[in-house]
Amino acid sequence: MTNVLITGMNGLIGGILKKQLESEGGYNISSLQRSQVDGENNFQGDIAEIESIRPAFVNQDVVVHLAAHLGDTEWSSHLQSNIIGTFNVFEAARLEGVKRVVFASSGRAASGFERMKPYSDIISGDYSEVPTDFQKVSGQMVRPEGLYGAVKAWGEGLACHFADAYQMSMICVRIGLVRPVDRPTDARSKSVHVSHRDIGRFFQKCIDAPEKVNYEILFATSKNKWSYRDISAAKEIIGFEPLDSADDFDVET
Repeated sequence: MTNVLITGMNGLIGGILKKQLESEGGYNISSLQRSQVDGENNFQGDIAEIESIRPAFVNQDVVVHLAAHLGDTEWSSHLQSNIIGTFNVFEAARLEGVKRVVFASSGRAASGFERMKPYSDIISGDYSEVPTDFQKVSGQMVRPEGLYGAVKAWGEGLACHFADAYQMSMICVRIGLVRPVDRPTDARSKSVHVSHRDIGRFFQKCIDAPEKVNYEILFATSKNKWSYRDISAAKEIIGFEPLDSADDFDVET
C-alpha cells in the first residue's frame, strides 16, 4: 500500500483523484483540510500554520498538494494559502521524510503566452492563421497570467529548491481546464481541456512515477488537436497517455 496524503481533497480535482485511487486499489488515502470530513481518514489543520499540519505528514509516502486560493484578487489570501501554505506543505513533507510531493501548479503559469501569436489565434479558434509547425509551450517556459499564475510559478521554483537542496522528488503539474461538466465549452477550453478521467489518471501516474524522477514540470491536458501545451514530457517521464479529447465535442468558435 502506498500512503497518500491529499490536501484540498474536497475540491473538484481532489474528489476525482480520490475516486481514481480507490478504483485502482493499492493506496491508503488520507486528506488534510481545514474542517473535519466525516467518513474519511481526515487530518484537520490550516496549511498557513505548519505545526497544525505536521501530524498529517507522518508515515506518508506521497503528498498531493491541491489546496489553493484560486482567485486573482485578495493578495492576502494568495500570501497565506499559495505562498506560506505551499512552503509549509513542502517543509512539513521534508521534516517528516516524505519521498515525493506532487504539486498542483496551473497552466496559468504559462498562459500569458496566449496574448501572442500563434497561441492567441489558437484560443480564439482562428485556426487558419496557425502554422503547422508552431512551437508548443513546454514546462520550461514561464509567462504567468494574473496573480494566481504568478504564485503558481513561484511554487514551481520553490519545488525546484526542495528537490535540489533536500533530494526530494517534486513533480509540478500544470493543470489544464477541468470543468464540473467535463467537456469544453468554447474555443479556448477546446485547447486546454483535460477530462476528469485524464486528470485522475495523470495524478496517479505522478504518484507512481519512478523513484529517479527528481524535479519536473509537466503539462496535463487531454489529447486535443489544437492544444498549444506540450505534453510529450509527461508521456516520456511518467508514462501518461490521454484517453480523451476535446475534439469529441462540438463548441462554438
